[in-house]
Amino acid sequence: ENGYETGEHAPGLKLGGCGAYKAAHHIIKTHAKVWHSYNNTWRREQRGMVGISLTSGWGEPVDPHSQSDREAAERYIHFHLGWFANPIYRGDYPEVMKNYVGKKSAQQGLGTSRLPTFSVQEKTYIKGTSDFLGIGHFTTRYVLQKNFPFLQVSGYHTDRDLAELVDPNWPAPGPKWLYSVPWGFRRLLNFIKTQYGNPLIYVTENGVSEAGQCTELCDEGRIQYLRGYINEILKALNDGVNVKGYTAWSLLDKFEWNKGFSEKFGLYHIDFKNKDKPRYPKASADYYKRIISANGFPNPREVMG
Repeated sequence: ENGYETGEHAPGLKLGGCGAYKAAHHIIKTHAKVWHSYNNTWRREQRGMVGISLTSGWGEPVDPHSQSDREAAERYIHFHLGWFANPIYRGDYPEVMKNYVGKKSAQQGLGTSRLPTFSVQEKTYIKGTSDFLGIGHFTTRYVLQKNFPFLQVSGYHTDRDLAELVDPNWPAPGPKWLYSVPWGFRRLLNFIKTQYGNPLIYVTENGVSEAGQCTELCDEGRIQYLRGYINEILKALNDGVNVKGYTAWSLLDKFEWNKGFSEKFGLYHIDFKNKDKPRYPKASADYYKRIISANGFPNPREVMG
């Protein structure tokens, strides 16, 4: 969407309301081809696994008693995660996505939907092409129904007929879009379990960047974020979700999309102004080190020897 519709990210193309859908369509078909290539050529010898990693927020209805808000929140997830996961696990785009994009396309006077279609053969070829599901997750939104007026140029955001809200009380230790809402992760993981037959899950990205530069490397906000989100994954495990592994995002400060080096997600600070690029552990590095060495949360009463 950012690369082929808004043009915000590389390759910077602004292809109306169809660019993002076309790009995703090619990604899904290409992914399936790679999976089949490995499955037919290398799996017997190497016994490896091929999966896909998808990033998704969680959408919570503003009013859980409102059917329109509940449907809008579910639509948010289907347009976010289901866009890619549904073809791979169920053989086609989510019905709600096909309905909404199709309806908006017809209103524009288009002969066919802006959302491409898979042939019967493609659906069969794509379904089941993931040995595990990688999940990147960072934040949550409240969602409610919002009808966008008829637009000659519709796109991914207006196709969904919903609005996203945040709770001003949610902690925001990093960039403006990234609020710390740990309970959303447990709900997302349980949604995946219910929707896609409880697949094997690896959490491939989960973390937060600092809002400002901290010279003392005191990233308490990241520590609280990791504690909250890892705890919710443990609850999801108790719910029966098949989470096999977790990766904090990220080991090092790095180049972050169009934000360059200004957003720092790392457990280790890198001094980019120094030609040698020295690395310094932040407080979160020590905290995370203790979590993974104990394979659990450090006991606050335990005295380190």
